[in-house]
Amino acid sequence: MEKSVYSLCFMCSVRCPIKVTVKDGQVTFIEGNPKVAGIEGSLCPRGSAGISLLYDSQRVQAPMIRVGARGAGQWRKASWNEAFDYIAEKLSGIIKKYGGHSVVLGERTQLATHVSKTFLKAIGSPNHFTHDALCKGSVNTACRSLFGYTDAQIGIDYKNTRHIVLYGRNLFEAIAVKEVNSLIEAMNAGAKMTYIDPRVSITATKANRYWMIRPGTDLALNYALIHVILKERLYDAGYVEKWVLGLNELQDFVQPYTPEWAEKETGIPAGEIVAFAREISRDKPAVIFHYGYRGASHTNEIYMRRSILILNALMGSVEAKGGIFFKKGPGEVGKKPARKLTEQTFPEIKVPRFDKVGTKDFPLPDPDHGVPQILPHAILNEDPYPIKALFVYRFEPLGSIPDTTLTQKALDTLDLIVTIDVNHSDIAWYSDVVLPESTYLERTDCLQQANGQKPQMFLRRQAVPPRYDTREGAMILKEIGERIGIGKFFPYKDMEDLVRWQLEGTGFSLEDFDQSGFVAYTDKQILWDRTEGLKIKTPSKKIEFTSSLLENAGFASFPPYEPMPALKDSEFRLVTGRNALHTHVSTQNNPYLNELLSENTLWIHSKRAAALGIKDGGRVTVASKQGSGAIKVFVTELIHPEAAFMLHGFGHESGLASRSFNKGVSDALLQENISDTIGGSPALHETIVTVKPV
Repeated sequence: MEKSVYSLCFMCSVRCPIKVTVKDGQVTFIEGNPKVAGIEGSLCPRGSAGISLLYDSQRVQAPMIRVGARGAGQWRKASWNEAFDYIAEKLSGIIKKYGGHSVVLGERTQLATHVSKTFLKAIGSPNHFTHDALCKGSVNTACRSLFGYTDAQIGIDYKNTRHIVLYGRNLFEAIAVKEVNSLIEAMNAGAKMTYIDPRVSITATKANRYWMIRPGTDLALNYALIHVILKERLYDAGYVEKWVLGLNELQDFVQPYTPEWAEKETGIPAGEIVAFAREISRDKPAVIFHYGYRGASHTNEIYMRRSILILNALMGSVEAKGGIFFKKGPGEVGKKPARKLTEQTFPEIKVPRFDKVGTKDFPLPDPDHGVPQILPHAILNEDPYPIKALFVYRFEPLGSIPDTTLTQKALDTLDLIVTIDVNHSDIAWYSDVVLPESTYLERTDCLQQANGQKPQMFLRRQAVPPRYDTREGAMILKEIGERIGIGKFFPYKDMEDLVRWQLEGTGFSLEDFDQSGFVAYTDKQILWDRTEGLKIKTPSKKIEFTSSLLENAGFASFPPYEPMPALKDSEFRLVTGRNALHTHVSTQNNPYLNELLSENTLWIHSKRAAALGIKDGGRVTVASKQGSGAIKVFVTELIHPEAAFMLHGFGHESGLASRSFNKGVSDALLQENISDTIGGSPALHETIVTVKPV
């Protein structure tokens, strides 16, 4: 018998809507949901490899308890009850001795994140963090400094744009299917794309204009663009006068940052900067300066991201067709969103977070995501207090937090490490207990609230029963919670029960999702009136070029530009990025995807390679102050001479994931753990490496 199940992919964090074909209890085909506009059957390579994940014999198949030294790969299989009892006993002792705040839970933001947060709130811990902050914490802070909204509350109208500018946002490789389809449609209708990156990516090859910028100088380029736009009055004067606070201060600030000055810093000719400013202004307001997804490159990251958002505001493209917009929730049409377990009343928590977000150390990063890269320092220094237990949920601290050696050193001091995952990840290999989660094809999940110009809800539905002895993450946390005395905060018996509880008050039922996998609150597109109706959430109710958020915390709205330091002859600035075949650190062992791309390579410029005696295809040692590794080299002219590029996510150490074991080099092994201390992101591209032939 054959059936179709409408669901959500989870081969990456985008969660594209999918249609799963099941025949005789087996998944035979996965495609994009043809009933969702912009998806219309499309799926990326990772989404197509979901079947390979489902039937992979190397994923975690049953609970495991460590019996040897951490990282030695010595395990014994356990029943769920034994694993839950083991964790509960250890965790109860830790909480009794050190308090609930000695427990940290980190995860990749997912549909059951409200369950994870509930678990911590119930034991009295403020210490929840997400991978989001490692990726885009400073983008989040930059958005709040200008609009009062987070980046997650802002959307992009790719379909109707006339010109889009991408700063290393490698859209055609770090694929979000609907975004890519919409942008291609716009470009087929005549829209232009400008791409700025030290490396020629696939996206660069699609651009009308490509600038090979000197690494780390994007802010200099933007200051010069703003200079030209203000000097020549190319901005939307009526819009800016109505909605912007601080134009005069910005105008005074950018006076010295001329295109000629920027040319010396960025390598981009002054005449091209001026011509571009004039060209894009003719398409306003239907233009997009993309504020980025991964905004975690340099210590000035928040100001680089603010400069991009300022350019959007100058073009009048905020809340404009073909520009960027504020996402609309069900409240816009008088309806309610899905409920979350975090809406319950919890015991008061009086201690600061482990990363000190919300204190004088980190006053501005978003506490909903935290500053994860502080975790090793907090553990080792016991500052602000001892951390004794770590729960890791579909997240890889060893491959995502810079300086793997430092992270391992910190993990060695913990009394308990529990990992909930589908894969034999490196952190699972380093844990005390590993709890296997069912794949996204084997579980019903919590609701996805999809706000936008038409607010909707999507549902991930179980397509097939679990192949192995696995469970849903929300049920795993409930079982542990019941054993440590916080069961009352998890008022559901199974996942369908939880989803029905979430739907109470929304006007929708579980059965409403059967026909298409989603429900819509309205069939009308919602855009606010740009003349009178913008609902800016800053204290001034304006787009704050001079930011109250920054200045009230003691930070400047427009800090002077600090030039990127020159490099020595043997040095490169390490740059990392994505590829269409892999998601962060989670897919390298997938049978299909591993066959297509099993290890990363190091890109360096041909002239630099010749000077160092390095030949294309050979092996080199790439080294920083933090670590080193041997890797194949790709010698090319398609990269800036100051940059060395590698794909993120390789160099895995888990012996139970044999396809990806010891293939390539992990960028986290090389990276220095330093941060944009204002915005909150790590500064991943501040690391300097040397490259030598093996």
